[in-house]
Amino acid sequence: MHIAISRYRQLIWLTLISLLPATLFAHGVDESTQQFLINNQGRAIVPFLYIGAKHMLTGYDHLLFLVGVIFFLYRIKDVLIYVSLFTLGHSLTLLYGVYNDIQVNAFLIDAIIGLSIVYKGFDNLGGFKRLTGSQPDTRAAVLIFGLFHGFGLATKLQEFSFGGDGLLQNLIAFNIGVEVGQFIALGFVLIMLSYWRRFDSYLRFSTVSNTLLMSGGIILTLYQLTGYVIGPGA
Repeated sequence: MHIAISRYRQLIWLTLISLLPATLFAHGVDESTQQFLINNQGRAIVPFLYIGAKHMLTGYDHLLFLVGVIFFLYRIKDVLIYVSLFTLGHSLTLLYGVYNDIQVNAFLIDAIIGLSIVYKGFDNLGGFKRLTGSQPDTRAAVLIFGLFHGFGLATKLQEFSFGGDGLLQNLIAFNIGVEVGQFIALGFVLIMLSYWRRFDSYLRFSTVSNTLLMSGGIILTLYQLTGYVIGPGA
């Protein structure tokens, strides 16, 4: 039994390490997308739909948070409620932040996103209940962290001085693309979790899984805070 647990932990650590480079650069934008955002001057609904979907599918910080949110949600109704709250939060700040040109430090906002992953893993482990004797309102937390996640997306878009005609339409298209990407990613995650839940190992290793989720969030947070202290030009 001890050997099986040890091998399981090693497998998860290897998976986490393999995802780490993508997690650290989760808000990265490839060169072709950068050029498009910089040069685009008009309405471009389909390209912005595609960019939004691709950004969410490669945004491991957002996905790690959502994995934590749905880890112990067994009913589709509950999944829809929590994901809808997250969607509402990041949609509001994404649209409002870019459209009103609200600037937020990219390192700090990504550090908060990392902390949101730590928060959810700790919450799943029952840490708040044991530490304070009470359980925070998880729905409110998901909504609030959704607001921060939205500012993370808005911050990245504002690095490229795009605008002009069709700005609002392009932003809405990007946001819809983000939701499409989120839907696709969550579909795969739910399929994998549903399969794993058939086995006793799901609950048996839930502590390990959420501890590793917290570890990923801590690594991401420290990385972003280091970037904030050192500065992008260092």
